[in-house]
Amino acid sequence: MRHRPTFVRVDLAAIRHNAAVLTPQGVGLMAVVKADAYGHGDVAVARAALEAGASWLGVALVEEGLGLRAAGIDAPILVLSEFPPGSDAEALAAVLTPSLYSPEALARLAGAAPAGTAVHVKVDTGMHRVGVYPPEVAPAFVDEVVGSGLRLEGLWTHFARSEEDEGTTRDQLALFRRVVDDVKAAGHVPDLLHAANSGATILHPESHLDLVRTGIALYGVPPGPGVGAALGLRPAMSWHSAVSFVRRLPAGEAISYGHRSRLERDANVATVPVGYADGYPRALSSVADVLIRGRRCRVVGSVTMDQLMADCGDLPVAAGDEVVLLGAQGDESITAEDLATAAGTIAYEIVTRIGRRVPRETTG
Repeated sequence: MRHRPTFVRVDLAAIRHNAAVLTPQGVGLMAVVKADAYGHGDVAVARAALEAGASWLGVALVEEGLGLRAAGIDAPILVLSEFPPGSDAEALAAVLTPSLYSPEALARLAGAAPAGTAVHVKVDTGMHRVGVYPPEVAPAFVDEVVGSGLRLEGLWTHFARSEEDEGTTRDQLALFRRVVDDVKAAGHVPDLLHAANSGATILHPESHLDLVRTGIALYGVPPGPGVGAALGLRPAMSWHSAVSFVRRLPAGEAISYGHRSRLERDANVATVPVGYADGYPRALSSVADVLIRGRRCRVVGSVTMDQLMADCGDLPVAAGDEVVLLGAQGDESITAEDLATAAGTIAYEIVTRIGRRVPRETTG
């Protein structure tokens, strides 16, 4: 039973719409549902994306893949990092597809996997996080993979700046293509080549190859300012609460911990039962807005662990009034990008940091 009026609503129709418009003609879609589908709920989002035509799911953790399997999802699932030590047997039993890029992980997997187990080899072409490096050694690494009895199903890389820099993305793609040619020349032909993340899916059609991996854009959040605006992506998440208390305070009164903000005029100050323990960033103190009665009301004073206050001016607010922290109300809207800009971060962090004590409900 839910008593607090704070919750997130996830529009699964928006997920299906976004998946459809992001899937290039003749190319497969991997829906990236790591981090509980960027805070949206991985099982529900995975099902919606698959209904819309996605052929693969991508996760960051073995545990995430196991959770999807436990929910009855049988689509191909790629774990985007190597299986951690000790997880190989369980991951393979659940038919999770491994990524490989190190001799240590290859040795572990080869010792646990049946002959012919499909793997995807990741090549580091400039992200410098994980992947076979330098790229020139990729053919030799693939030789070892195949020689260990595993099957090269996929070869992939990841772009560092696809949403903001054409030159870097072009250079990474060219390097990846050279690696692919060298791997093929060594006698190994992968079934699937994939490189495009959300930014590249939208901005760099030459990078689509056999499969695109869409994460943030699947949720209707642009991977960069204005990126994908022409596609009509629909935000899938909205965040709601309600006014719990209202007090009329005179000009000059200081609000919340530290008294870091004072009212410039008499105002109705509304308390809203949501705070930084729920993932609403403390950095939004006195710089972000919430929506009440269709109007923007500035968060006033420090966001506290469980509550925030909003300066509503002379707006006649009352306990029980709906509050929208993220989403639309009337003619006004607050986007994840709005909150990210105010907090000095990125929209990815806004949606993924909303905690589990905030219930999710789905529509569509």
